[in-house]
Amino acid sequence: MSFTPFKTIGLGIAFSPNLKANLYEAARLSLFFNAKLVLIHVGSKSEDKIKKINTILDFFKPENLDYQVIFKSGNPVNVILNASAEKNIDLLIIGAAKREKLVKYYVGSIARKISRQAKCSLLLLINPSIERLPCRHIVVNGIEDPKTQQTIETAFYVGSKLNAEKLTIVEEIKQNEIAVKVDDDKSLRHANIIKQRLRQRENSRVNHIIEDLPQEYTSNITVKSQPIFGTQGYSIGHYAQISRADLLVMNAPTKMTFWDRLFPHDIEHILTELPTDVLIIQ
Repeated sequence: MSFTPFKTIGLGIAFSPNLKANLYEAARLSLFFNAKLVLIHVGSKSEDKIKKINTILDFFKPENLDYQVIFKSGNPVNVILNASAEKNIDLLIIGAAKREKLVKYYVGSIARKISRQAKCSLLLLINPSIERLPCRHIVVNGIEDPKTQQTIETAFYVGSKLNAEKLTIVEEIKQNEIAVKVDDDKSLRHANIIKQRLRQRENSRVNHIIEDLPQEYTSNITVKSQPIFGTQGYSIGHYAQISRADLLVMNAPTKMTFWDRLFPHDIEHILTELPTDVLIIQ
């Protein structure tokens, strides 16, 4: 993997109260990753809109922020997806919605459709801020999957660029891997032995991935491996929430069909109720 996974960052913008915070978050990330920023507005172009964007981003002029603005009318989902493809966007930033009267965030209908169809990585922001909030703790999935190695590598890359202090790799293990009915002390001991063996297996697999990473991305961050048993997606989301992670990094789903929506997989659990900012690696 090339350790410059994000060369072009995209952000869909609306002229809402969150405009400045969204622009600041996207601009900061573009500078951290040394990436170009593409702003996508679904709507007509006007001098007032251009002036407002430029005025906000003047703050980043001394750092030579490279950005452009695209104005295009049409279906929001199609406009943002098409612009992402045309501009070779590697990372698309999407804002989450807050449930009324509840401190819980979820991906709204338009953003959810984009999440299901995007061909690039996605960053779901639950609380964009004008002032930078430090990213101290990153949680990343370590599930056994062909995409996991790239996801872990990217998590370390992001952690190094954002000066994160801690990175926890969570290996979600399905309960059916234990396959023991616990009804007495003997079966409980047997189940615990199986769990311990599974933990050791998962830790060994994850450690092998970490060993191949450049030292510059692993030397200045505390790394923890955390096997957990439970429903994929829900378990890691809950762990990210209780551990107060600042960012959750996940694999993009291999497929997203009609049946996936009836029987939610890991990403659908995350999209329903975001535990923190979520980075989905494509």
